[in-house]
Amino acid sequence: MGYREGSDLIIDLREAKGHYSLLPGLVSELIALKPDVIIAEATPAIAAAQRATSTIPIVMSPATDPVGSGFVKSFTRPGGNITGTANMFADLTAKTLDIIRLLFPKVQKIGVLTSNNPVHPAMAQTATKAAATIGISAQRFVASNPEDLEKAFADMKAADCDVVYVLADPPRDALPSIALKYRLPTVFQVNTYADRGGLMAYGPDLKALFLLAAGYVDRILKGANPADLPVEQPTKFEFVINLRTAKALGLTVPEQVLLMADRVIE
Repeated sequence: MGYREGSDLIIDLREAKGHYSLLPGLVSELIALKPDVIIAEATPAIAAAQRATSTIPIVMSPATDPVGSGFVKSFTRPGGNITGTANMFADLTAKTLDIIRLLFPKVQKIGVLTSNNPVHPAMAQTATKAAATIGISAQRFVASNPEDLEKAFADMKAADCDVVYVLADPPRDALPSIALKYRLPTVFQVNTYADRGGLMAYGPDLKALFLLAAGYVDRILKGANPADLPVEQPTKFEFVINLRTAKALGLTVPEQVLLMADRVIE
């Protein structure tokens, strides 16, 4: 868009790395720098930014449920200092579970892995209901912080879960290797996990959402009011399968599922 970092644009980054209790302090550090706009990735960061300022523009990149979370009044008229993108993860749950059924026709129980992300309880409930409609039981497991992932997978293994469904969060790098260690086939909402060694992922094109976020920043820096900028939703979704991981787990991916994939990692 013509901005030159260090010349006419300064970008300051703070990252909680899955420890959401750190977010209020990180937001305070950024606000002390008097930014013109804040980009907040995912609901926990957006909520922390919202609590910290009602005047500095905040761009959601993205949010799961921006209206239900109280970030905006509506998609078409946000009405406050927050606008940006929504990810539609909850809307994809039923289709993801249908894919799981195709890939694992004998699946009886899935573990739904969550963190202390405030939207996860409702999303886990959505997944549980969707699973029940196709005859699969689901149980929620919580890994509040990245160091809790190992125990969560051990608990899912002990609970006889056949498959793990990981709800969306900013990436936790250890997830694919821990899943492989416990030999639990794992399905992700965040599609970049397949490139990190996850078995399968189905979700919106997150890069496209971040590019949309950059457009919001551009318009705000040029004088637009966040209250008047409609929230945008993804138009592109990607289903990715990692065949290397499938082989490591001793799985054969049915041809029908391979044909459904937008991308296959071999």
